[in-house]
Amino acid sequence: MEPAEPLKTTTQGLLRRQNPLLYFSVRLADALAILTAGLLIYFWKFDGLDLLGKYLTVTIIGALLASVFFPRAGAYRNWRGDHILVNFQRLLLAWGAVAVCLLMVAFLTKTTTLISRQWFILWITSSIPLFVFYRAFLRLLLRRYVENHWQKTRIVIIGGGDLACDIARRIQAAQWSGFEIQGFFADQTNESIDNTSLLGRIDKTGQYLIAQQQGPMAIDEVWIALPLEDYNAVRDVIHSLRHIPVAIRFIPDIFEFRLINHDISQIEGIPVIDLNVTPMVGTNRMLKAIEDRVLSLIILLMISPVMFVVAIGVKLSSSGPVFYRQERVSWNGQAFEMLKFRSMPTQTEDESGPQWATPGEARATRFGRFIRRTSLDELPQFINVLKGDMSIVGPRPERPFFIDKFKDEIPDYMQKHLVKAGITGWAQINGWRGDTNLEKRIEYDLFYIENWSLWLDLKIIFLTIFKGFINKNAY
Repeated sequence: MEPAEPLKTTTQGLLRRQNPLLYFSVRLADALAILTAGLLIYFWKFDGLDLLGKYLTVTIIGALLASVFFPRAGAYRNWRGDHILVNFQRLLLAWGAVAVCLLMVAFLTKTTTLISRQWFILWITSSIPLFVFYRAFLRLLLRRYVENHWQKTRIVIIGGGDLACDIARRIQAAQWSGFEIQGFFADQTNESIDNTSLLGRIDKTGQYLIAQQQGPMAIDEVWIALPLEDYNAVRDVIHSLRHIPVAIRFIPDIFEFRLINHDISQIEGIPVIDLNVTPMVGTNRMLKAIEDRVLSLIILLMISPVMFVVAIGVKLSSSGPVFYRQERVSWNGQAFEMLKFRSMPTQTEDESGPQWATPGEARATRFGRFIRRTSLDELPQFINVLKGDMSIVGPRPERPFFIDKFKDEIPDYMQKHLVKAGITGWAQINGWRGDTNLEKRIEYDLFYIENWSLWLDLKIIFLTIFKGFINKNAY
């Protein structure tokens, strides 16, 4: 039976994808503003509570309509980028649409005379300053948090002209945005860029990123700020970075153009086209880490008796250590030692070299074949999760030998390293594990990265119980 096709990618707001806690906090604040304004105007206009019921109903309907209109109007786009005035403009347009919708409903149901016009007008208008107040307050909290606690996103800029200099000025003037410029790569530079900021020529970018990759100062993002006429240079840069798992943003010099119905994200008013960007930034990264640590600890406590029995079985099946340690590659190309219960005699790969597991794996012991078929050999990887090397859910990690082999053969292969490797994943629960179509597996891995959410993680973990452990392709 063919594994299921991936679901169609759904478009999600940048704020929700990158900062779910802030996203829901802003939505809650908007609903609170609507309800607060409605009740305050009611108590100001009416002496008693006799009519509160119907006014409260209208207020709640308005809040529900806002929860539908506001996201579609882009009122919850990522604040770590959008200009505040653009955000409030979207908000006011959406709130105006809610007011028109309420008037249309009242007209069609012939209930316009049941609600005070004065109350309605004052409610609609007084909600606006409350929107502004609550959002400004949340923005202030976010700014303080980013300035004092948030890990900076380290970036390098490719380009040395006026556009690159303008970007640097904007970022330096908005430290709370969470970005930190490490330097520039350029063949020709503006006089505003001093020698200490110049990291080298453009063709040296890849070498620099690889050198920094394993250290504490690894680069998180590359921003390409080259003129539009340098299309070939842009193409060459993207091609040269294809094997390096780093987020890439292209910042075109389009300020003089007028674009209609084109969605371009912004960082401090800078138009940015995201090319390859990890979802694990900001609050998402924190939530994913909490999810991994808490669930892995709980799971390890639950499966410890099973692991004890398997460890005895491994020890009795052949001499050698209980655990098999193998170098794998995870997020941003970082190497780590992945733990598995040993299923083969020691020094097996010293003779055969690195090989894919195949049906009827002859190298494994009898007990080893059993724990492979049931995926019990994977259980020690929860220790890797607890250490922070892996996630519970994510693309399966691969060995450096096979990465070097596949990165030029499989389109977008290296992009799966934009998130931490996982014990289970979207590809695995859909049947793409073991010796299956590698291009399909990468397609499912990229779908997971594009559509990541905590709910998707929990769904995959739940389905793994029924689909992930025993599989015809597990050997």
